[in-house]
Amino acid sequence: MQEENSFVSPEKTFAVVMAGGKGERFWPLSRAARPKQLLALTGGKPLVAEAVDRLSGLIPEENIVIVTNAALVAPIKEILGEGSRVGVVGEPVGRDTAAAVAAGAAWCARRAEDGVMCVLTADHLIGDLDVFRATLRGAMAFAAAEDALLTLGIAPREPATGYGYIHRGEESRPLPGGEGEVCKVERFVEKPCREKAEAYLAEGGYFWNSGMFVWSLRSLAAALARHCPEKADCFARWKEARDDAAYLAMLEKDYPGLEKISVDYALMEKADNVWVVPGRFSWDDVGSFPSLAKHIPDDGAGNAVLGAVEALGSAGNVVLSEGRLTALVGVEDLVVVQAEGVTLIARKDRAEEIKKLLAQLREKGGYEKLF
Repeated sequence: MQEENSFVSPEKTFAVVMAGGKGERFWPLSRAARPKQLLALTGGKPLVAEAVDRLSGLIPEENIVIVTNAALVAPIKEILGEGSRVGVVGEPVGRDTAAAVAAGAAWCARRAEDGVMCVLTADHLIGDLDVFRATLRGAMAFAAAEDALLTLGIAPREPATGYGYIHRGEESRPLPGGEGEVCKVERFVEKPCREKAEAYLAEGGYFWNSGMFVWSLRSLAAALARHCPEKADCFARWKEARDDAAYLAMLEKDYPGLEKISVDYALMEKADNVWVVPGRFSWDDVGSFPSLAKHIPDDGAGNAVLGAVEALGSAGNVVLSEGRLTALVGVEDLVVVQAEGVTLIARKDRAEEIKKLLAQLREKGGYEKLF
């Protein structure tokens, strides 16, 4: 049953779930036809299904749309099931997140032009769901009342160099509903070196950029018109489509000519009405096999394992085995993945180089079916 939202009526709330990434850092488990967001990385549901489930009681299912690449529309619909009322929109070509946001916003505006939307991702792990939903509910209430572009920031747990950072300014207000605050953004910071990341943590007032956003459709339209006229023109046309078929035909026609740019660069770093909502829920973008270790079962000997795995005198490994037994003897700190006829073995501290390995395989040729 839909929870009562005293701030914004449910029929005016929307969610755009971005699900177009390749997930190459999770090869060979992740492939083009089954990328990270379609995998049950923690042994539960596929990540895209979890992204939809965590909106239960907050946003009506028929007001949720998943924006993905065209090849993944059918498998995502299969994952969601025949009874699902969630929309799934396939992008004709990849044009980064600014285009995906504009396409998703047009889908929402066709249903309620005075609505409020959040932009979420399909490949993150989020816990403390009551806190997450309360945070989103408050953010949507703030966005409905103010001409503001909101981003959700995560309090840094370590001096990570793989995330962009958001520096809050002095101005802050209570978040509607009493779940924290909303702070004016002073600046966005690119992914820093270790030394700078340590300085940010010591100084305080910095958040990881989670890539999750909230705004009213009217505020987004105004911001696009001011900072990103190409996407604004598309949004204005797409939202006037007479039906879903016409809307998809417009995307097919317009997408190839769009600039490939992220919504951060195109919009958020240029606008002066940007606020950050500190997220007090658990969050992990699970960007590599080693980062997955804390989310999957431990075998009691210090190995994080999924599937049929037997280890003797081995510790500190991350092992995922699909369809057959993977056995380890006397090894430590490795990533071992067996999936669809491919076995990957890597040192944990070099797991980020999987993308380089894929580039090497592509250059050699003959391995196309494995990607």
